[in-house]
Amino acid sequence: MSDVRVRFAPSPTGYLHIGSARTALFNYLYARHTGGKFLLRIEDTDLARSTDESTRSILEGLAWLGFAPDEEIIFQSNNADKHREAARRLLAEGKAYRDFTPKEAPKDANVKDAIKERARAQGDEKHMRDNPYRDLSSDESDVRAAAGEPFAIRLKVPVEGRTAFNDQVYGIQERDYADTEDLVLLRSDGHPLYNLAVVCDDIEMGITHVIRGQDHLTNTHKQILIYEALGVTPPTFAHLPLIMAPNKGKLSKRKHGEVVSMTTYRDAGFLADAFRNFLALLGWSASEEREIYSLEELIEKFSLEGIHRSNAVFNFHPDDPRKWTDDKAIWMNAEYIRSMSLEGLLPHVKAELKAAKLWRDEYEESREQLHERTSASLEIGYKEWFEYTVNLIRQRFFTLKDFSAQGRAYFSEDFDFDPAAIAKNLTKFPELKEWLPELAERFESMEFFFEDIIEEVVKAFAEEKGTKLGVIMNGARTLLTGVAVGPSMLAVFEVIGKERSIMRLKSQIAWN
Repeated sequence: MSDVRVRFAPSPTGYLHIGSARTALFNYLYARHTGGKFLLRIEDTDLARSTDESTRSILEGLAWLGFAPDEEIIFQSNNADKHREAARRLLAEGKAYRDFTPKEAPKDANVKDAIKERARAQGDEKHMRDNPYRDLSSDESDVRAAAGEPFAIRLKVPVEGRTAFNDQVYGIQERDYADTEDLVLLRSDGHPLYNLAVVCDDIEMGITHVIRGQDHLTNTHKQILIYEALGVTPPTFAHLPLIMAPNKGKLSKRKHGEVVSMTTYRDAGFLADAFRNFLALLGWSASEEREIYSLEELIEKFSLEGIHRSNAVFNFHPDDPRKWTDDKAIWMNAEYIRSMSLEGLLPHVKAELKAAKLWRDEYEESREQLHERTSASLEIGYKEWFEYTVNLIRQRFFTLKDFSAQGRAYFSEDFDFDPAAIAKNLTKFPELKEWLPELAERFESMEFFFEDIIEEVVKAFAEEKGTKLGVIMNGARTLLTGVAVGPSMLAVFEVIGKERSIMRLKSQIAWN
């Protein structure tokens, strides 16, 4: 199995689509599971639609997901001469023929009708062999070509027989030759067509397994005919179930826009590990009751046998911009944020805070470094504070964006107040407008600002005012963080710190 060679072959006509990303993932997992090679080929032969921007977007999406190819990236357009040579070889061997049909004129009616009649007599009602040039003698074909008459090159598909292959997902697949037209290999302008280019490149790259979408099943029958004509044993095929929209319709770049783009999820604060995990479960399972897998576990457990035959559904919410992604995707991302190692999470949070202009380089300065620089004797350095804060606030977050949005108050004085939080925790209790500044004055006299001491002061304050502890705590939470929910308020007081807590409790901004 170490000889396994698979490839992901996107067309650079747009961003990396979620379905394509899953195809890349399954190829990558199979290569790693078998100890084989994962290769990347950019199929850029559609010159009118292929763009450098799309290529960059695809490569960015793959890099984010962590799918680095094991060999140099192949650009299909660079192999056009080899594709043409293969078509000419088949022509020379009598396995293909020149089609001189002018683009602007119908085929020779008399010849066409005669072949149709013969096809009907043979029971071929689809008339797949009705090209008037299929049986043209090689001498006449050569003469017309030498005279400069334009022609395409078509594969001469046998009249009787069938293509058959054992798909690793859908089982035995068969198709009569009579149901396949004589395939165009080269256009009259010499441009190689998709099926020829794919077969030639897969042969040259030594591809042993082709893992791709179910929508390629028809192409596979056509490509097997080309493999057979070239005298090469076809690779093993595995076709993946499609990923459908919530209405069970096809996911479409045109209809669903950026909802299906990988860079959308990267830019929205999803962790690559989490989204990779989510993608793996869209059409595959390890037949066990669990959903969270590390990449190493996915590699260990992945098999083609675990791929489902039924289509998967990407349950995003196209009519609700607040819930534009799949519920399971957002749940899984939150699980990763809460449970992954703090060491693994911190670089992602740093990158998010930098993007939001909230990062301060001092967050990397430890207690020891501060002591060396200032000779100050400190209980905790900025680095330790930052790590503790991230670990504290991540428990209720769903994406990395939450660290710069809901968590903004921990890193900046410039933060917004949620109107719902103000209504619930402040406006409902107008007496807090005077009480909370008074609580701040109690804090001013405190020598140490730790959770257990803070708790004693706040409890005594609530009893003195004849109110529930929760009223004081929830009101303070809104003034200190701008939101209604979060970690333990005692921990929030401590991590925000004495000076900032006092300042915010005395502030009247939220009341205005």
